[in-house]
Amino acid sequence: MVKKNSSKSSKKEESTKQYIHLIGANENNLKNVSVKFPLNVMCGITGVSGSGKSTLTTQTLTKGLQKHFGYVIDGKIGAHESLEVPNFVKDIIVIDQSPIGRTPRSNPATYIKVFDDIRKIFAMTKESQVRGYDVGRFSFNVKGGRCEECRGDGMIKIEMNFLPDVYVECEVCKGKRYNQDTLDILFRGHNIAEVLDMDVNRAVEFFENHPSIHRKLQTLQDVGLGYIKLGQPSTQLSGGESQRIKLTKELAKYKSGHTIYILDEPTTGLHFEDIRKLLVVMNRLVDKGNSMFVIEHNLDVIKCCDYLIDMGPEGGDLGGEVVVTGTPEEVAQCTKSHTGRFLKKLL
Repeated sequence: MVKKNSSKSSKKEESTKQYIHLIGANENNLKNVSVKFPLNVMCGITGVSGSGKSTLTTQTLTKGLQKHFGYVIDGKIGAHESLEVPNFVKDIIVIDQSPIGRTPRSNPATYIKVFDDIRKIFAMTKESQVRGYDVGRFSFNVKGGRCEECRGDGMIKIEMNFLPDVYVECEVCKGKRYNQDTLDILFRGHNIAEVLDMDVNRAVEFFENHPSIHRKLQTLQDVGLGYIKLGQPSTQLSGGESQRIKLTKELAKYKSGHTIYILDEPTTGLHFEDIRKLLVVMNRLVDKGNSMFVIEHNLDVIKCCDYLIDMGPEGGDLGGEVVVTGTPEEVAQCTKSHTGRFLKKLL
């Protein structure tokens, strides 16, 4: 249940709160936990395995916020008494390492909405206008411009019994996705398939005179994804790459601020340099007036948080309580906190 204030004074008080207040959470091993999640900062939720981090953050807070903002809830919301959300908080977005799409048809260019602008450029060329080609001609999802043998996938799916499906390159278009008439249209000497085959670093230079496209691609470059291709199938992207693409999509938006981002162990499997780049993106989102709630074990990330909520003290029945909250330096002084003891050595 979302707690609503009826009086004018309480509404004014609610709008000035700089935290989300979760009250009486008692799902799984949580012991009637009440905790304030600070806004406009990067807040880390820490603790040993089984301490209640995921139950508190993912099952209770996240699903409670999704219900508050009118989303369809997948699964059960963790039991709690109430959830107080300030009026200025506008949305919640969960960023995980799941793929940005599950077929070769999805790719970074389509996901960050830059491909629409690229198609418009090709439709505005003189040759396109002479032939009567519109924007749809350059979509691999629409009949007309795409290769009909693979229906614009560039790949042919072979279904396997008891094994994952296998994709092989289309013999007709050779993976280019389009028919020859569409490939005849050039912009600055390149056809649409060649543009999709560019990596981000090359594309940033190629579209430097197109601000809308350049801004979005520059964001991908800033987080260390300059090496991926615009049309690279989502099935070929790692979990860490997918996660950074999701974050950069949010970062590239003009309308930003007052959004809650939830991340569950975002650094799993990432190299320390990738972690550094991920932290840069997360901090840029916080600087734009958003809030970042991160479940994390990695001390290099934990020490960079503005605020910590440490669960425990142990796992299972011996966990489910808030051990300590505060800055990393404050948590490091708590002798009951396992996180604090390791932080003290690091800091």
